Amino acid sequence: MMKFKGKSWKFGDDVDTDAIIPARYLNTSDPAELASHCMEDADPDFVKKMSHGDIIFAGKNFGCGSSREHAPIAIKAAGISCVIARNFARIFYRNSFNTALPIFESAEASREISEGDEVEVDGEKGIIKNITTGKEYPVKPIPPFMKELIDAGGLVNYVKKKIAGT
Repeated sequence: MMKFKGKSWKFGDDVDTDAIIPARYLNTSDPAELASHCMEDADPDFVKKMSHGDIIFAGKNFGCGSSREHAPIAIKAAGISCVIARNFARIFYRNSFNTALPIFESAEASREISEGDEVEVDGEKGIIKNITTGKEYPVKPIPPFMKELIDAGGLVNYVKKKIAGT
């Protein structure tokens, strides 16, 4: 099910992978440890303030910088349900689906939705609804193959299932 509901957290343009998960924490691949430092260099108290199911909104080029998969892993493990941005750096875009983090591109929603707004995303119908204001924004639904990756829990699990014939 591609439905998400949570409080919005706003970040600007060109949020790089070092802001998402600082390089000083890359000596681990433990999702829980990465989650505890999610967005630390952009907002040191982010993981203390956010709640499971919340949604990150950002401007252009979210996830630029290095190609590390640690960034979407940290976001997902922290409990963020999905990320909506004007657009994503291409490697982050692919890494997000490979790690089962749903992402959506919407310039209008990323610009107009304010931090703290309650938001609902229907990824199947392609609708972002700002519950706080009542305004709706169309968004392209996740492509079928990318949805398969998310439903499987990421690329590794998808491949394991294909090999096993399930």
